[in-house]
Amino acid sequence: MSRPQRCRRICHEPKFAEFSPDCIDNTEVIRLSLDEFEVIRLVDLEKQTHEQCAIQMEISRTTVTEIYESARGKIADCIVNGRRLIIAGGNYRVCDGAASQCCGEKCRWKTQKNTFGAQPIRIAVTYENGQVFQHFGHSEQLKFYDVEKDQIIAAQIADTNGRGHRALVGFLVANNADLLICGGIGGRAKVALTEVGIKLYNGVSGSADEAVKMLLSGALSCDSDLHCNHHNEDHN
Repeated sequence: MSRPQRCRRICHEPKFAEFSPDCIDNTEVIRLSLDEFEVIRLVDLEKQTHEQCAIQMEISRTTVTEIYESARGKIADCIVNGRRLIIAGGNYRVCDGAASQCCGEKCRWKTQKNTFGAQPIRIAVTYENGQVFQHFGHSEQLKFYDVEKDQIIAAQIADTNGRGHRALVGFLVANNADLLICGGIGGRAKVALTEVGIKLYNGVSGSADEAVKMLLSGALSCDSDLHCNHHNEDHN
């Protein structure tokens, strides 16, 4: 049995998550995970050593080197061969600014923490009996939370009237969702959410209300490598 992968700490999610070459349509998509993005940011932009990067991300130096080589290869492929680059997924958690090895004065936590409060947003959660439902494509209900200035001002439960990721992504768009919290979700659903501009926090379990409160406080951890392959049906 393989050793479970340790969740990598990142400072913040990227402001720009997609890059495409000009004048090329239907090009192959290369996916850079958020932990790969963070290693590139720390090593190439912040000029940290692999050891310093490992300490900040709470992983081993060997893992940093492996992630770095993978990320550089993907970026080179995009630049040389004109691929479309999407930054999404990975096994990560966003830094809460309280860890002993936080980057300190360079920490973006304070500005990132209040990102949601800058303008009204709508958060959707896969929902069942007060809990975060664990199979995205089988979600019969979603709970929507309207948020202003980091405060929940309204919440409502809606029946989805559909099954499968295509129908559910369409339902999220129709209901003006900006962000989705869910349990397991498949790769095609992740791509569909990225394409319509809905941010994703998956691998979340427990109380739906508490998950939203933790998100707004910056304390929500997620496992973006958790997939939903329930009965191998087309619901991911």
